Amino acid sequence: MVLLISLLACGGVLAQTPPPANAPESAASRLAGNKIDKVQLTSNLDSVGKLLESSSAARQIDSSKAPEAMQRRDRARELHGAAKAALEQGNLEKASALLAESRSIFFDAVRFAAPEEVSAKKLENDYLLRLESVQALLGAYKRVSDEKSAKGVSETVAQIEKSMAAAAVLAHERKFKEARVEIDRGYLVAKAGLTSLRSGDTLVRSLNFATKEEEYHYEIDRNNTHQMLIKVLVDDKKASGEMVQAYLSKGQALRIKSDEAASRKAYDEAVKLLEESTAELVRAIRNAGIYIPG
Repeated sequence: MVLLISLLACGGVLAQTPPPANAPESAASRLAGNKIDKVQLTSNLDSVGKLLESSSAARQIDSSKAPEAMQRRDRARELHGAAKAALEQGNLEKASALLAESRSIFFDAVRFAAPEEVSAKKLENDYLLRLESVQALLGAYKRVSDEKSAKGVSETVAQIEKSMAAAAVLAHERKFKEARVEIDRGYLVAKAGLTSLRSGDTLVRSLNFATKEEEYHYEIDRNNTHQMLIKVLVDDKKASGEMVQAYLSKGQALRIKSDEAASRKAYDEAVKLLEESTAELVRAIRNAGIYIPG
């Protein structure tokens, strides 16, 4: 109970920590003009430092002696140190991103060190939160598909609902770890389907990207989502077929070229290559037996 109270308290202190500046999910925030506050970031850096070293969660890790927990806390410490150095150098975006990653990895460490009953409750909560996300994405997918009169919607919806139903059976049996794996599949199908429907000119107009770099970050998120969906299909025999692998290879090659273009700040080229890469991943996913638009 002390551990849970400590984590909740720390979460409250850190709730205002800005999201990683370069994370794809932050595109909307950047568009809204959100800025990183140096004073708040400095305070958050100090709070995370105390969390890593002197909180009840840190003591739980020390007492557990669990190798996985110790390794993750060491990594969280390294990232915290790097965040401090970035802040001292005036790079607020880098410092914010590193600090968020440090905190995330530390909480991973806590989960490895937590008592079994706490871990079980965490698994249940994680499953329920992901289920809510899938339900929201599914609703949005249906609305956008109606607006665009998209084809193949019923197949995608069926895939999502199949994962939700399978996850519900596992959750009823209190197998929340397995249920989370299944609901994650539905989440990725829903997210990939929705972002594919809203790609191209419609997406750019709806989010009103100020620059090609903003659009590039969103396209990175789309591409990553499709790559994650491919990973959950790895165990499926269809996902190991020659045709699927051919599409994946082409998609990965295009992603590498896009990354190289972005490194030169050639974002027009990078966005175009990312869209082509994602299109290849969509073809791979379809050949693996899951239909998504794109």
